[in-house]
Amino acid sequence: MIRNVMASAVAGLVLMAWGGVASAAPVDDLLDALDVPELVGIMRQEGLEYGVELADDMIAGGSTEGWEATVERIYDEDRMYETVRATFAEEFGEADATPLIAFFDTGAGQQIVRLELSARNAMRDQEVEDAARAAFRDVEDVQSDTLESITDFVATNDLIEANLVGSLNANFMFYLGLVDGGGLEMSEADILTEVWSSEDETRTDTREWVYAFLLMAYRPLPEGVIDDYTELSKTDPGRALNRALFAGFNKMYDDISYALGLAVARQMQVQEL
Repeated sequence: MIRNVMASAVAGLVLMAWGGVASAAPVDDLLDALDVPELVGIMRQEGLEYGVELADDMIAGGSTEGWEATVERIYDEDRMYETVRATFAEEFGEADATPLIAFFDTGAGQQIVRLELSARNAMRDQEVEDAARAAFRDVEDVQSDTLESITDFVATNDLIEANLVGSLNANFMFYLGLVDGGGLEMSEADILTEVWSSEDETRTDTREWVYAFLLMAYRPLPEGVIDDYTELSKTDPGRALNRALFAGFNKMYDDISYALGLAVARQMQVQEL
């Protein structure tokens, strides 16, 4: 679960906001500017691909048509979107979306959106992801303005720790689904111990993924755009957006992770019969 959950959170680097039901027009304008439906669609495709890997790892005989149908129901695109939207709206509250809409309506803002989505989609290919990680490792200890700007962006938005917590929480929900579905016998304390035992490894992997993604996505940006984006993130609306962003996508993936755990447990029980 870790890679997909982490990636979902990182993809949310495209800042989003809406003011709730009462401000539907600004919400729609911002979602259109950010191309959120496309982002969720990419996440769904990642999930369908991950479902096959999960079956190969945990279900005797691997993936079947029945299993793939189950995974498709779990990764329901409309439900995924509505979960993110509702949780995001609640967390964002009364924060001001106006400066964000203005930023993402600019040419630079739209370029950021397209580059993020393109990089996210490209990194569905394991070879592309491996190459992006290798590219980061090659420049990790080399001083450059681009890497310095990205490091400031990462720190401003607390991307390493926020992604780490999201990943571990989603893994907890997957184990909980396995237990509730009868596929595993563990107490919640045991699950917590198991999940957090991977904290250091997950943090290292998270950091590498975040930097690999950002370097791949933002390298084509003109000079100064990343810094402008970071300054936006430092504002009150930007901070509120970042919090709401992780809340929305983490809720979505917590729900998905629990459902996958239940589904795997049921498959295990069917096979035992």
